[in-house]
Amino acid sequence: MTIASVWARLWVDITTSVEVAPRTALIPLLTVLVVLAVPSLWHLARHVVTIAHESGHSAVAMLMGRTVRGIRLHADTSGLTTSIGQERRLPLSLMAFAGYPAPGVLGLGAAALIAAGYPLALLWIVVLVLLIVLMQIRNFYGLLVLVVVIAAAVAVAWFAPTEWRVGVAYGIAWLLMLGSVRAVVELGGSRRRGRAAGSDADALARLTRVPGGVWVALFWLVTVGCFVGGAWLMVGGLVSA
Repeated sequence: MTIASVWARLWVDITTSVEVAPRTALIPLLTVLVVLAVPSLWHLARHVVTIAHESGHSAVAMLMGRTVRGIRLHADTSGLTTSIGQERRLPLSLMAFAGYPAPGVLGLGAAALIAAGYPLALLWIVVLVLLIVLMQIRNFYGLLVLVVVIAAAVAVAWFAPTEWRVGVAYGIAWLLMLGSVRAVVELGGSRRRGRAAGSDADALARLTRVPGGVWVALFWLVTVGCFVGGAWLMVGGLVSA
């Protein structure tokens, strides 16, 4: 296999529009709902949501002119993004806010790409994003998680039949959107039990003097809005049919 043949295959996947029926989204949706309902499965899948969460922190930090020192992923599915730069409140607040909405926003973008007929392109975009995140990982567990996720994404994108690849693309969108909502719900529950000290909501409360509960509510509104918009893009045709 030559570089030219690999590029030709990638170009076909990226540029070819695939006709997708709204019903195709239902089996991946049911699968993701099961994953979210089973604690052991959710623990595994939550790593994907955490990767997106920390990617949000990292992307906004760079947009604000800060230098990202690295990303760490932990076995309890938490993560940490560190950066250096000017300590102004606005950049720090935007960076702190970006984490919880990031998976939902990315899921909404994935849903838009699927609705446009490019689920195969989505898989390769996911691989590219994961490779970028991999270069920012600074701990062994995070490196292990990224390598496993990238290997799985490449295997599906390259070897799986088209219908399976389309299904996985839908699954990624559903997991990011629904996973982001569940993560915010978990954050709210942890704060009520006094177990979320140092969370993004608490960081925002210190930076803005707006109570952390308000920020949790805003996280919830954004993530639910992304889910509603993404769901309409992917299954709205079933309602109008």
